[in-house]
Amino acid sequence: MEQFKEYAKKYKVYIAVGVMLLVLIAIVSQNNPQPVEEKQVVNSGDCRAVMVLNYHKIDNTFHSLSIAPADFERQMQWLQQHGYHSITPEQLYDFVTTGGALPDNPILITFDDGYADNYSNAYPIMKKYGFVGTIFVVTTFLDKYPNYLTWDQAKELEANGFSIESHTATHKSMTEASDAQIIEELTQSKATLKEKLGKDVNFVAYPTGTYNLHIAQLAKNAGYKAAFTIKFDTVNRNSNVYALERVPIFHTVNTNKDFLERIQYLPLINKDGWVKK
Repeated sequence: MEQFKEYAKKYKVYIAVGVMLLVLIAIVSQNNPQPVEEKQVVNSGDCRAVMVLNYHKIDNTFHSLSIAPADFERQMQWLQQHGYHSITPEQLYDFVTTGGALPDNPILITFDDGYADNYSNAYPIMKKYGFVGTIFVVTTFLDKYPNYLTWDQAKELEANGFSIESHTATHKSMTEASDAQIIEELTQSKATLKEKLGKDVNFVAYPTGTYNLHIAQLAKNAGYKAAFTIKFDTVNRNSNVYALERVPIFHTVNTNKDFLERIQYLPLINKDGWVKK
């Protein structure tokens, strides 16, 4: 005991400095939120991979982003016949972060930009097969351009189980924008959706899919719970909620064949660990 007192007396200055440093570190940590991590791992027994489909336009335009309504209906019919159940972004978020329950064969069906044909063409088909979807809208385009949704259409979709979420205010690529511009895009879009739909918007899809971890942190700071990319993969418990993977569906020489290959083969690839470790 005496020896301990001697050491304490001899090194009291160093001890005092050490204590002050620990206190300072604690204060800094408390005042600075933790940065978005590349991975967010949750310990859970449910190791399923969830596919998030990414569409844009559902019309007969000859364009890579345009899926013909007839092809889209075949795809929705196939999903129904094979026991898939559509889910919401909130359900996916709960699954990734807290182990929330999901139905058998869950699938999240998303659309980017907010085209009018999502309402006129995709919505009736999805309703026919018992599916709901998520539309990430560019808020300044609604009620402004004729080929985009109106706010009344967005309200009707919301009232019938669809989720209307953010695709920013003007669709500016975030990797080409300043921090001030990114914050404006994220916060303005969120505020407009709150005003027009009366809901708190928690999810955003990055325009053109471009992002980095700094942009992800800005999305988190703006109040979003999760964000979606166009990174080709399925979502599982190892996914970063601010960089959620999706499976883009394009118009190709054989659109439906390519759709089936993505639906059927990607889970097998992930199962063997070829894509995501």
